[in-house]
Amino acid sequence: MTAKVMEKDVPVDIAAIGNVEAYAVISVRSQVTGQLTDIAFREGDFVRQGQQLFTFDRRPFEAALAQAEANLTRDRALLAQTEAQLSRDAANAEYQQLTAERQASLTARGILSKDQAEQARAQADATAAVVKADKAAIESARAQLVAQEAAIENARVSLGYTVIRSPIDGRTGTVNVKVGGLVTAGQTELMTIARVQPVFVTFTVPAVHLSTIKQHMADGQLSVTAVPQDADAQPAVGKLTFIDNLVDTTTDTIKLKATLPNPDRRLWPGQFARVNLHLATLPHAIVVPAQAVQTGQDGQYVFVVKENSTVEQRPVTSAQRADQDVVIAKGLRPGETVVTEGQLRLEPGSHVTTDLNAAPGGGGRGRGGRAGRGR
Repeated sequence: MTAKVMEKDVPVDIAAIGNVEAYAVISVRSQVTGQLTDIAFREGDFVRQGQQLFTFDRRPFEAALAQAEANLTRDRALLAQTEAQLSRDAANAEYQQLTAERQASLTARGILSKDQAEQARAQADATAAVVKADKAAIESARAQLVAQEAAIENARVSLGYTVIRSPIDGRTGTVNVKVGGLVTAGQTELMTIARVQPVFVTFTVPAVHLSTIKQHMADGQLSVTAVPQDADAQPAVGKLTFIDNLVDTTTDTIKLKATLPNPDRRLWPGQFARVNLHLATLPHAIVVPAQAVQTGQDGQYVFVVKENSTVEQRPVTSAQRADQDVVIAKGLRPGETVVTEGQLRLEPGSHVTTDLNAAPGGGGRGRGGRAGRGR
């Protein structure tokens, strides 16, 4: 068998097996304890961000809000009462102070006894202390008012928590609680929501490729193609977005992650996929079928069919493998014919019969003129 040496653009890819991961997985839990009264979707539905999912019994929380509002009204009335008390006591204190000053003046002139002046002063000091107590009571009433306003806000928030809405766009999983069930705040997982647009595809490659990947990433984003392992294996294209910060020392591999838009939701979390990481394209590369390249004591070589139908053993330098072909860096020219089968029966100068009209890259029949061996 023979084949033509071809010149074509060859993609430089790294193949791997990857695992599809959801872009985000949210565990839906209630922030209040209560009885579940309604489920507004079906298991497995795709839901939008903000869409209503669950409803809990609102009555205990409405009652708590009404009680907090009533307490606020009461505390406002108490504050007004305390402020009125302060006004009355302040006026009385002012009167007692003036009286004490008058009594002291009269005592100094000998009109009143000293005992009467001291009684007036004591009464004035007592009323002044009452004013201070009233002011403290007002501060306390105001603080209580702020506390009650916070209690109302907390009751409103708790009431709002009786309706659970979707935090993201995604697909719902199994609902773990049925209508009528009691849900404990922060403990009972109602279900999970997985965001599948976009998705991640996680895969590993040998660490020997790390420097090459980093070099090509410096020139721009790298394309990743993922083909799910199912009956309808249609490729999905995305970009490489993550390189792990550690090499796995047990396997000498590095973990990579690609992000794919997944507009038709073909890729599913947990699914395996065949992954191709496209690094670059070699333009005008010289390629031959992989079976044409042999390895001898002096390195790699091919048998080239010359114009007189004899073969020449020619050393070559291969660059890399591309699917079923090998890129030749040195040793061949486009259009030459190489032997792809039966090399063990050939030696330099052997005559072969070939079908030179075979399609480029295809196989033409060739037969060695005499037995020989490749070196």
